[in-house]
Amino acid sequence: MLEPQTIANPLREGMRVARAPEPASIIIFGATGDLARRKLVPALYNLARENYMPPVFNIIGFARKPRTDAAMRAEYKQAVAEFSREKIQAETWDSFDENIFYVQSNLDDPDGYKRLKQELERFDQERGTLGNRLFYLAVPPELMPEIVEMLGKAELNTSAGYTRIILEKPFGRDLTSALDLNHRLHQVFDESQIYRIDHYLGKEAVQNLFVFRFANGILEPIWNRTYINNVQITVAETVGVETRGEYYDHAGALRDIIQNHALQLLAVTTMEPPPVFGPDQVRNEKAQVLRAIRPLDFNEIARATLRGQYGAGAIGGLQVPGYRTEPEVDAASVTETYVALKLHIDNWRWAGVPFYLRTGKRLPKRMTEIAVEFNLPPLSLFGKNGVNPLEPNTLVFNIQPDEGITLKIESKIPGQDNRIRPVNMDFRYNSAFGQVAPEAYERLLLDAMLGDPMLFTRYDEVEAQWAVITPILEAWRNIPAPAFPNYEAGVWGPAAADEFIKRDGRKWRRL
Repeated sequence: MLEPQTIANPLREGMRVARAPEPASIIIFGATGDLARRKLVPALYNLARENYMPPVFNIIGFARKPRTDAAMRAEYKQAVAEFSREKIQAETWDSFDENIFYVQSNLDDPDGYKRLKQELERFDQERGTLGNRLFYLAVPPELMPEIVEMLGKAELNTSAGYTRIILEKPFGRDLTSALDLNHRLHQVFDESQIYRIDHYLGKEAVQNLFVFRFANGILEPIWNRTYINNVQITVAETVGVETRGEYYDHAGALRDIIQNHALQLLAVTTMEPPPVFGPDQVRNEKAQVLRAIRPLDFNEIARATLRGQYGAGAIGGLQVPGYRTEPEVDAASVTETYVALKLHIDNWRWAGVPFYLRTGKRLPKRMTEIAVEFNLPPLSLFGKNGVNPLEPNTLVFNIQPDEGITLKIESKIPGQDNRIRPVNMDFRYNSAFGQVAPEAYERLLLDAMLGDPMLFTRYDEVEAQWAVITPILEAWRNIPAPAFPNYEAGVWGPAAADEFIKRDGRKWRRL
């Protein structure tokens, strides 16, 4: 076996990535699809450009469309040129290009998996990939169980080296289907081989949330119910459903964003410090806090949840259609494109603190953030002379698009009067470090090759997330939807969203 190589690269200087992955074959199911073109291959190319790929590797596309190796290479070159965060470099591409291969097969054809196995064994012998295989299922969720079963029948779930499988979200449609999918997966693969991807966990700003919380002593004493008034997690999108109308109309915002991204952000924000910063320990703490989220019963759901659907409007000065007129969307659809929730965590640290989660499509800004609002001082010493009421201190983790951290504090305005106004103390990644952060898929693919599952979701986390979401889905089926559409594209959701939080004496953070 080749000795691990030390990586000397300033982009990772000081990070825990200290060795190159072992030689491996990376097999992409759904190789001709959007995810492979837009995210996976550009990420692998950028890893190669920065010397993070294994010393020997193959990228093997597996899909039903007819392609030659040469055609697949040309298609991926165009994808990298269009979607890579860095411009394509001829020398890097030429060495990357020669490692791309293609196996054409229907996903349910046993002969295709036999050919794949033969190719993998040939590469092990001729190219020295040591039996290491990383399967990536870049396919719709309903196809995943069949592929997993076929891999097992072809005995591709074990090899002389490591065998790992990456699955994209959504992982199930509700708690029952998630339990079933986990059961079917575990019949073929051990849990240690399974990497359930939530790309938000690969974002630099989310990784820095771990560091900010657990590497700075100033925060821990106030990170609890005594000092924190509420937490708001927002995932706002300006886009509509684009080419995903058929999928989205069967999923909706609750499944698409809240069940995975938003609840994972909640878990990272609220988890207890692990005894060791390792994969099992971190995921233990996340699972623990997810299980502590108070279940909503049928009567509470009407008050603790709100849903909306966008109509026609304007985004950035351009007119856009309403959801019901988007391609492949039911003209009478009651699928939600906006969700607001209020959740509570019933544990010692967070008891009584409300967590407000919201997400929506066709909102005015593309933005994801976690805003932690602290309690006001117990006594206002500057409330005279017409001074405006104090605003609470707020610590904001900006996840995208401008990764960073903002702390809002009150400050005196220069002059003879005691006039006060809030000001922001800002930290921004790009300006602080003078470099562009890597894409989330780059970090996650590298971690999967290194065998580090910390930033992937474990089975019990997924089940705990669905345990929160499934009662809401079931209640919504029995509660008539609002009169959709109930917000115009280009506004911050339904008018009822303001009342939703206002009745608690709070307001949404202005974005």
